[in-house]
Amino acid sequence: MAFAPMGPEASFFEVLDRHRTSLLADLRSAGGEPATRETRLASRFDDSVGLQMVPHCITRKVKSDSPKSIQKFALILKILSMIYKLVQSNTYATKRDIYYTDSQLFGNQTIVDNIISDISCMLKVPRRSLHIISTSKGLIAGNLRYIEEDGTKVNCTGGATAVAVPSNIQGIRNLITDAKFLLIVEKDATFQRLLDDNFCKKMSPCIMVTGKGVPDLNTRLLVKKLWDTFRTPVFTLVDADPYGIEIMCIYKYGSMSMSFEAHNLTVPAIRWLGLLPSDLKRLNIPKDSLIPLTKRDQMKLDSILQRPYVTCQPFWRKEMEIMADSKMKAEIQALTFLSSDYLSRVYLPNKLRFGGWI
Repeated sequence: MAFAPMGPEASFFEVLDRHRTSLLADLRSAGGEPATRETRLASRFDDSVGLQMVPHCITRKVKSDSPKSIQKFALILKILSMIYKLVQSNTYATKRDIYYTDSQLFGNQTIVDNIISDISCMLKVPRRSLHIISTSKGLIAGNLRYIEEDGTKVNCTGGATAVAVPSNIQGIRNLITDAKFLLIVEKDATFQRLLDDNFCKKMSPCIMVTGKGVPDLNTRLLVKKLWDTFRTPVFTLVDADPYGIEIMCIYKYGSMSMSFEAHNLTVPAIRWLGLLPSDLKRLNIPKDSLIPLTKRDQMKLDSILQRPYVTCQPFWRKEMEIMADSKMKAEIQALTFLSSDYLSRVYLPNKLRFGGWI
């Protein structure tokens, strides 16, 4: 069942439709996956997948007869036994659930988190295959309907309200959308403001997602599932600062800590819609609306510029160099200098209509 048209006329999405056609052509020419262009660090990065584990990575041994590792060995066995019971009974638990089964034994949540990651990596299976799921913090809104594993029907078209990202992405089914694009919004405050401005209705059909900062696993899995299912163009709206760029890179290329599962989590087709450092000068954003880069910001920016995937993104590099040269950053809220609803009324519609992404 299609959604009733509520947004712009079809001609508004002409550039978006051409972009989607180009993405599909790339996929077909590569046999279902984007073309691979490996860099000098191909053992760690593939721009059609993202960050990956090196083939001959360093391994860590945990022995039952070593005083240094006997406790960790015991905890691994304990959690393996819990995973075995979960799989046998076809039930699921969160990492928090596992920690609270014996909080005194485990000591703290981080120990449990690290052991679960080690087990997932050791067995070379996604965490959800171990029947361990994460608590979601992300939100989703727009032209999307689906059925959760327990049969609950979810409709995300609720206007000024959003739906929590499901805890079991693998279990959702019967996804229905005719969205022209998916917009990932870095921060919850910006996401809520766009909802208040009825952005999803004005730009219908579309989908909006936020991971409320650094995205949790389920938000990343949902974005990946939507891309795999519908091949809808995906764009990011982040602050024009090093940490906004970092968050965007997690969605697009993954993170080192989850590199062994990159193929299940990353969407290399993601494009940077805004806020671009070059937009600040183009829109004459006053200097008192900008924020000087801190030493920590500069270190983060330098780190990103040295990463292998920046080689494949010359336009991204140019934007980051603009930031580095100006020594200034900006939050998305800097656009309110132009008008309180400039983001939803002018900035995003124009970017989407005229292809203002990189």
